[in-house]
Amino acid sequence: MTSLGAGIQVLTLSLAQFAGNGVGASVLDAVQAPLPGTELPATLRKGVQEAFSDPTVQQRALSWLSDLTTDTHVARLDLLHNYAWVLVVSFVVALLATPLMRRLAVANGVIDRPSDPRKVHRQPIAYLGGAAVFCGIMAGILFSFVGTALPSLMNFHPSKFADEVGVHATVPWSILLGMTVIAVIGLIDDVMGISPRTKVAGQLFAAAALAVDNVGVQVARGVLQPIGQLFGNPDFVFNIPLGFEVSFAMPILGNHVQFNQIPIDVVYWTGTAIIAMAVLGACNASNLIDGLDGLLTGTTAIATGGLLIVALGLAVVDDGPRDAQRIVLCMAVLGACLGFLPHNFNPATIFLGDCGSLLLGYITIVIVLTLGDTGKTHLVFAGLIIYAIPLIDTALAIVRRKLAGKSISAADSDHLHHMLKRALGVKGAVLTLYAIGFGFAGLGVWISLGRARVVYLLAMVLASYIGVTAIKIARRKQIEEQAAAYDATRKTAASGAGDSVGDSVGDSLVRIASQATAAVENEAEAGRGVTSATHPAAGQAVIARVPASPS
Repeated sequence: MTSLGAGIQVLTLSLAQFAGNGVGASVLDAVQAPLPGTELPATLRKGVQEAFSDPTVQQRALSWLSDLTTDTHVARLDLLHNYAWVLVVSFVVALLATPLMRRLAVANGVIDRPSDPRKVHRQPIAYLGGAAVFCGIMAGILFSFVGTALPSLMNFHPSKFADEVGVHATVPWSILLGMTVIAVIGLIDDVMGISPRTKVAGQLFAAAALAVDNVGVQVARGVLQPIGQLFGNPDFVFNIPLGFEVSFAMPILGNHVQFNQIPIDVVYWTGTAIIAMAVLGACNASNLIDGLDGLLTGTTAIATGGLLIVALGLAVVDDGPRDAQRIVLCMAVLGACLGFLPHNFNPATIFLGDCGSLLLGYITIVIVLTLGDTGKTHLVFAGLIIYAIPLIDTALAIVRRKLAGKSISAADSDHLHHMLKRALGVKGAVLTLYAIGFGFAGLGVWISLGRARVVYLLAMVLASYIGVTAIKIARRKQIEEQAAAYDATRKTAASGAGDSVGDSVGDSLVRIASQATAAVENEAEAGRGVTSATHPAAGQAVIARVPASPS
């Protein structure tokens, strides 16, 4: 027997130690291996039969071991090659659609005028870049739809979740509907402006579509399932009895509904709440960071590249039915961003606008949420680390404005890109954030490779350093403003006190002078009152001693 066969036999015997308490069966259930592809040695088959008494467990063990001895491994690079045309199509469409959208925006006056001092451009720049990105993403996704009908266009990776001809499920309708709603609302806001409530309503509608289609609702299973196991309810489903039976017919569906209890799926409803908060947070985080030429487009491309590596890794191990969908979304977004970036990088000729920023935030968080579709919540955390720059900037903006006593919706010029721009210029700030984005993307990919604790520590240290530095710089400006206001108050108070003292001294001098004048006049009158008959010499002496009155 080869060394590989010997190693497999040792592994089988190790699993056999747990067969008595059922652990071996649960391990093999988790493996979900395909049917044996090669003939195993007779001694190995005999060892499996002796280790496991349950015939079903024996079959699964043999299937798993056969898969280990068969070279069926597919590399990430092979999968990337299979889906490469999605990236190419989205790249070309976005690259060519952007100039057309710019001309359309200029012709209809859909431009951004530099009326705000926080803006870096000094001439009007066209909007509608988000529409070009939307066209690129949709073109890549639609190409994957065509690929399912014409397998010669796309070579989907082999999977037990594919159909009999090897074709995977396409991108769900809920994602396409959410993308369209978000893009349309952002486009209307770019052209004529809409209220924030309307934009929030559109984002919640897109989130609800995901929940209805069970996209991302399993995001919390990895955390809640262990808690449910403590209570003997690993699925975390509670049935609330009604005390009576409800029965009615549904002719449209052709069935009859009858129930006497209401099931409450805690995992589903928790996931639904997380989806709503995640969509709102990601859309607005991307909108906030879209403040410099090429910043959001480039950081999204970097984040999507990191998510693509994680998605390819899941497809290699045949994680679930959404493996192909994740890869298609990542390739489409990456291609569209790369096609739009030459037009958007400094000096930009067109901006994303709300249409593009909200769309990129939505589609990125959808990819992150689908990483937990099979209960791998740690991969959702990995995706959030990959997408860390917009999230950190938004969190810092909230903290900064609260410390300053301002509304969290109040605009300021202390975002990460603003502070870097003051020190490094526009291009320097954007390239610096690109480098930080690559760092976070690497950390997220590292988590997917199984080094979660170390990466969580590194990510926490890096995010904390960025956060403390940013708040310190923002607080320094606030402290300087407070100190200047305090100094001005002191000067005003000192000046007022000096004027008061001067007035008091002047009043005293005037009063003394008046009293002296009055005394002199009295003395003069007294001198004049002395007659020359009685005291002629004394009277003349007094009169001669007193000067003439000022009056």
